[in-house]
Amino acid sequence: MFTGIVEEIGSVRHVISGAVSGEIRIGAKKVLQGTQIGDSIAVNGVCLTVTGMFQDGFAADVMPETLRRTNLGMLGCGEAVNLERAMAADGRFGGHIVSGHIDGVGELQEKRPEGNAFWVTVKTPKELLRLIVEKGSIAIDGISLTVAGVGEDNFKVSVIPHTGEETILLRKKVGDKVNLENDIVGKYVERLLQFSVPKDSTEGTKKESGITMEFLAEHGF
Repeated sequence: MFTGIVEEIGSVRHVISGAVSGEIRIGAKKVLQGTQIGDSIAVNGVCLTVTGMFQDGFAADVMPETLRRTNLGMLGCGEAVNLERAMAADGRFGGHIVSGHIDGVGELQEKRPEGNAFWVTVKTPKELLRLIVEKGSIAIDGISLTVAGVGEDNFKVSVIPHTGEETILLRKKVGDKVNLENDIVGKYVERLLQFSVPKDSTEGTKKESGITMEFLAEHGF
């Protein structure tokens, strides 16, 4: 489990891409502290298991599903990546609940300054956009951000200077791909709204669960 608060910007040292899997090696410093083989580190928001450790970095295997669903397969040597260790039980929860399981890939559509901040607009597949709500949470390349607006095929966030300096988001160019993870609470709510149970086992008919948006709002969701 992660919080979406990036701890360090690492550098891709080596990428081995096979037909069905691969390995990635990342140069890092801060996230190595207290880390052991078998621990989890989020790389651009993707939860990876550490399989090897070096004086100045770590290695992790990358599964076929990960290559299909994320931008890790597009990385080249020397590219910068966001890094975060799994949240410690006694740590501060500064962002939101981030699982490190990427839902899909979006495309940077626009980046423009406003005062001391930057507006970033991300073109998003419809199956992901339906779970993105204004003032809700979204993880972009592992960065916990607040959604500032939602369009027909995109959403936008406002990036403060600290986030811009401590992550790779503002280094991205228009057209670059970014990993997206929807708010996990929204995913479970959607599943509950789709859930139905047998009305009568003898009839074999179905009835709605009775869980509606009004019901969820009334009970604090």
